[in-house]
Amino acid sequence: MNIRKYQVLKRTHELGVVGIIRTADVKAGVEAAGAIFEGGIDVLEVSTTFRGSFDIMKEASARHKAKGLILGAGTVADPESARLCIESGAEFIVSHCFSEEVARLCNRYGVAYMPGVGTVTEIVRAMEWGAEVVKAFPGETLGPSFIKAVHGPLPNAQIMPIGGVNPGNLEDWFKAGAFAVGLGSALVKPGGREADAETIRRTAGEIVSRIAEIRKKV
Repeated sequence: MNIRKYQVLKRTHELGVVGIIRTADVKAGVEAAGAIFEGGIDVLEVSTTFRGSFDIMKEASARHKAKGLILGAGTVADPESARLCIESGAEFIVSHCFSEEVARLCNRYGVAYMPGVGTVTEIVRAMEWGAEVVKAFPGETLGPSFIKAVHGPLPNAQIMPIGGVNPGNLEDWFKAGAFAVGLGSALVKPGGREADAETIRRTAGEIVSRIAEIRKKV
């Protein structure tokens, strides 16, 4: 058993939210990561869809890992990219799809793998390859009812939605049984516009408090 892997998963579940950084601007990405972390969300995912993502990971890890930051990488579809992410400081790997090759590499390095799924068959396959948590994607299409329905035949499936999650529907997702949720634009672009660091910090704190309140009721 890799203890650190389960510490990462445990903290993700306890917190209930993963902050997602999606930007081609390295400086803006590092600053947003710092603001989200300072606001109380200490589990962050950096999307690899933009050039500079590895630089964001390395710098954010150097600045905040010693203070408790758990850093992951998102949109990782191949083992070569997954290895680069791990070497850049990623402690969990998230993807929009499932890959046996990525699963194998993550298992080898003792890193949590959260592949994207959209059907029960995909969830079962991912679980059989060692994925303790799967990503319901796209969340805006699947909706909270997807998680509730899946938990009928698969009560042990741990599902984290990404896409379509916002402060207004957090309660719906957690009532449906979400393991945690992923939030990107709702943190860095509240109101639809790029926010400054103070606004991001405040928004992150509000999200953490809101999730804690919801979980007391569900």
